[in-house]
Amino acid sequence: MALKPEPTAPFHSIQYALRVLEAISRHGGGVTDAQIARETGLPTGHLAPLLLMLRREGYVEQVGDSAYVIGDSLVLLGSGTTRQEALERKLQETLTELRDSVGAAVYISRYIDGEVKITQYADGPRTPKVNEYVDFRSAAHASAVGKCLLTQLDQNGRRDHLSRHRIARLTSRTITNEKVLFSKLDAQPPTVPVLDLQEYAVGTVCAAVPLTAGSSVGCLALSLPIEHAHRLRAAADTLNRRAAPVVLSLTL
Repeated sequence: MALKPEPTAPFHSIQYALRVLEAISRHGGGVTDAQIARETGLPTGHLAPLLLMLRREGYVEQVGDSAYVIGDSLVLLGSGTTRQEALERKLQETLTELRDSVGAAVYISRYIDGEVKITQYADGPRTPKVNEYVDFRSAAHASAVGKCLLTQLDQNGRRDHLSRHRIARLTSRTITNEKVLFSKLDAQPPTVPVLDLQEYAVGTVCAAVPLTAGSSVGCLALSLPIEHAHRLRAAADTLNRRAAPVVLSLTL
């Protein structure tokens, strides 16, 4: 599978976060933010929000007034055979918090062995998940999840996918022309959420943002019933801002 060049935004902060974690891990007894700044070269303006995010996610803990140590979440993610279980639990906690924050069902999707797969999701009575009336593997051209994953593939990767999953009209809004679809995918800015405005299913709108972690292709998505479509843009922006912790979990 060939990938497009990895986008730098909005996840450039992940590289900074990794540098911060490396600096803290070198000091078992704790290290001050001033020392972290010196060792990483990060200005205070960048360091403060990173430390806040890392504390919120449990990757670091603050001891005393200004010293930081590695947190329980990072220890669990590095604990060998339990890593996958710890990662899934951590991601599920993040998805549940995000569901409550945006007021929508949220999903993590990966492109695995040439197929679109929803690997985890969080929904609820007030935030119902999408009714998968057409297998998501066959609807990449229409869903926000699928289109977001396809944007991360090169032209050959996209053609390979569509050669196995032919474009079909699911609603009156579905793009059924391959040239038009590829043009829209190419024009999609990596920092802007991909939208599905009733292209997959009448009565549902969705948004997705890429999760770029190494060579893997993934995305974070949400869905809303059409009566809440007026909230889609704001919810998608929140999704975009909150994607960094998910990428970090997948990277560690």
